[in-house]
Amino acid sequence: MNIKILGTGCPKCKILEENTRKAVETAGINAQIEKITSLSDIMNYGVMLTPALVVDETVKSAGKVLSPDEIKKILI
Repeated sequence: MNIKILGTGCPKCKILEENTRKAVETAGINAQIEKITSLSDIMNYGVMLTPALVVDETVKSAGKVLSPDEIKKILI
């Protein structure tokens, strides 16, 4: 599984990344997590609000910080 966190480095983006790592670890999911900070790369996903969560090249959430439990529901 390939997970990307889209964001320019704001506090909310960092929290989403931390929560995603927690969700992957507690669920025992084998995933590669990548942080995308380039605005042009973010816009290529059609995301206008960050932070955003992308799973296997599909935008699953944009503009809000998901909890680890919410992320687990998306990943499982």
